[in-house]
Amino acid sequence: MSRHSPHARGLLLLVLVTAVWGSTFAVVKELAQVLPPALLIAWRFTVGALALLPAVLVARRTGPPTRKPARPLWQDGLLIGAWLIAGYGTQTIALQTTTANRAAFFTALSVVLVPLWLVFAQRRRMPGALWVALPLAVLGLGLLSWEGGALQVGDLWALACAFTYAAFIVALEGVASRHPALPFTLAQVGVVAGLAWVWAALGGPLTLPPAGAWGPLLYLGIVATAATTLMQTVGQRSVSAAQASLIYALEPVAATFFSFLLIHEQVGWRGAVGGLLVVAATVLSQRAAPAPQPETPAPGTS
Repeated sequence: MSRHSPHARGLLLLVLVTAVWGSTFAVVKELAQVLPPALLIAWRFTVGALALLPAVLVARRTGPPTRKPARPLWQDGLLIGAWLIAGYGTQTIALQTTTANRAAFFTALSVVLVPLWLVFAQRRRMPGALWVALPLAVLGLGLLSWEGGALQVGDLWALACAFTYAAFIVALEGVASRHPALPFTLAQVGVVAGLAWVWAALGGPLTLPPAGAWGPLLYLGIVATAATTLMQTVGQRSVSAAQASLIYALEPVAATFFSFLLIHEQVGWRGAVGGLLVVAATVLSQRAAPAPQPETPAPGTS
């Protein structure tokens, strides 16, 4: 295997993740009409955890031994899981009061925030590319906010999702190589499920989803949670946070396609121009991305 193969594999995995994510905006928006956000996330991630559990048990019995990581699995799982539930929670709430298209493009601001976050975290001077990318993103979001009406509460929740998901991308880069992929993925998904059940219990009675919701929930839990979290964990071992965020800029494009296909949402000319400006800003922002130093993967984690 050439030295470029792990990086190419990581890129492919993250492109697949982004394509699947694009389909979830329409699915979550429909489910949000029949399930409160906390219950939707709780059931989604419980399904994801149950899907991962057999694979983790088989891997533990048949896989090679691994060295003890510097930090416990539960500690890193709690850190990443906390950022995950913040991102999924704000996004699910956003989809109750804004369109799937707008939520996707507002969330796309996270890929501008990642290099900005890295620049400030590493105390580097902000490169000129970011000074151009940020106004472009703001202009694009302004155009999007007029598409289909004025700025809505859901749009603000989608912006909150952009901030929390940027933090998740940066945090995952730092810990993805410390643990075997399957147990670490299960730890992340399990933390989100547990926190979501606490959130749901505080908000009202715990109920079963209606019969018609189980198909979309199984898709979200198995494909769009268990599989994508695993692929993202493996992918970000060989792809930097800044490079990953560039790939994630494709998400609103995929979301627009699936939103039209599944729930017939359409984007007008202002929304299309605004969305293009957001994507252009995210691509431009990558010129300013500092190169991170990935950690050495633990044995038995590939």
